[in-house]
Amino acid sequence: MPEPAKVVAIHLAEVESGPVHAVDRVEAVAGSGLRGDRYFEAGAKPALQLTLIESEELERLAADAGIELAPGESRRQLTTRGVRLNPLVGRRFRVGEVECRGVELCEPCSHLQKLTGRDGLMRALVHKAGLNAEILTGGEIAVGAVITPLD
Repeated sequence: MPEPAKVVAIHLAEVESGPVHAVDRVEAVAGSGLRGDRYFEAGAKPALQLTLIESEELERLAADAGIELAPGESRRQLTTRGVRLNPLVGRRFRVGEVECRGVELCEPCSHLQKLTGRDGLMRALVHKAGLNAEILTGGEIAVGAVITPLD
C-alpha cells in the first residue's frame, strides 16, 4: 500500500523577498493565510493564502535541468510528497484538518529566478512550480499532515 500524500516541509517568510525559515507547524487562518507569513498581514487574496510545491518536481528539476533547489528556496510554503498538485486546481482538499481549495497554478516568475540566482529556473518549472490555494477552514498544519482530495 502506498504511503499517504503528506506535507514534508513548511517554510515561511516574514517579509516579501525576505529569508524563509522552516517550521514544524503553523496556524492556517481561513480567508487570511498562514500566521507569521508575508501574505498573512496583507490580508491575502485567495490565491496567495497557501502555496504548495511537490518535492518530486524539485527532484525532477535537479535531475532534468541540473538545477538544485531546496524546498525553502522555492518560496512555496508547503512542500508535499505523494500528491499531484496540478489536478487540484478548482478542487477542494484537506491538509491535515485544514480545508483548502486549489485556485490556480503557482507559476514561476522572474522574481523567483532572481532571488535564487538560478538561470533557466522559470523555463524548467513552467506548469510544475506548484499550486496557489485558498484556506477555507482554519486549523493547524504540521509536517507530516496528510493531504486528502475531497472532490
